Amino acid sequence: MGLFTDAYDLFCIPPIIKLIGRIYYDQKVYKNTPTIVVSALLAIALLGTVVGHLVFGRLGDRLGRRRVYGLSLGMMVFSSIACGFSICNSRNCVLVSLGFFRFLLGVGIGGDYPLSATIMSEFANRKTRGAFIAEVFSMQGLGILASSIVTMVVCKIFEVASEAPDGQNPEEADIAWRLILMLGSIPAAMTYYWRMMMPETAR
Repeated sequence: MGLFTDAYDLFCIPPIIKLIGRIYYDQKVYKNTPTIVVSALLAIALLGTVVGHLVFGRLGDRLGRRRVYGLSLGMMVFSSIACGFSICNSRNCVLVSLGFFRFLLGVGIGGDYPLSATIMSEFANRKTRGAFIAEVFSMQGLGILASSIVTMVVCKIFEVASEAPDGQNPEEADIAWRLILMLGSIPAAMTYYWRMMMPETAR
């Protein structure tokens, strides 16, 4: 479930950027979310993954992979929830706080990638190692698909429940994008117990 969550968290942001543009930018002035905002929100999590690769990969070798595996997962859960609670309702404040928590989320995801592959390859035997690694990374595709489905379902629910006139953004839309981000913490939290119960791998 680790790479499923990673893919969900990384790929749910493009439609959310569309929602943020509709909510926080005057459509008479901005036809779309400014390019620099889109680029920053997309890149900040990927920058965090690079940092996470380097930091958690090294810590996994020095401190033990199970412990660091749990730390990266805890960071992912915290950051997903924190993204949904991005501070205040003003545009600049929301964007800065969202960018900060997306960076932390990226760091956690960056730690999950190398540790998941390493732990799976060390636990698997010679005959099933390739199949196990393929299964781990195939979860990325499911995570991307789930992010799209969840986004469409949540937006549809809020659209049906709102009483806003056609063509106007309902006030509840500001809750919808936050909820989509926070839902990414659920599959990560569900795996925490099993990650902490697994035996330490050989170093």
